Amino acid sequence: MPYFLAPFIGWVVSGTLKFIINRIRFGSEAKKRMGNGGFPSTHTTTIFTPTMLIGFHEGFFSPVFGLAVAITYIVIIDATGLRIAVGKHATSLNRMVRSMDLSKEEHEEHRESMGHKKHEVLGGLVLGTILGYVLHVLWKWLAPMIS
Repeated sequence: MPYFLAPFIGWVVSGTLKFIINRIRFGSEAKKRMGNGGFPSTHTTTIFTPTMLIGFHEGFFSPVFGLAVAITYIVIIDATGLRIAVGKHATSLNRMVRSMDLSKEEHEEHRESMGHKKHEVLGGLVLGTILGYVLHVLWKWLAPMIS
């Protein structure tokens, strides 16, 4: 089972889907909205794809699945808590700098939208589950041909 490919596949699929969704929602402004935050959570999809692949392949009661779930929790807490706080700090800094009336050359605005809303993380969990299952089925189909 090539587990090392699962996070990369989750990242590519989630990032591509996020870009398509932003392109539909915001048109030509989509490029400006890329980065941290948005639907689905790429961080969550990237960690949950191999987590679910482990669950489907090794079992949902295996020790390694438990460890993967713990790491997933850390990523989700970071995505919904810490990075939202960073975004609030960026908002305060931007407001403070604007009040100082500095020119654009003197200060580049900080990105304020950093964290994820709960539905964005849920989208990452659903996408990670689907991708983990697809990779599991695909590997069961390919493994006899490779051996």
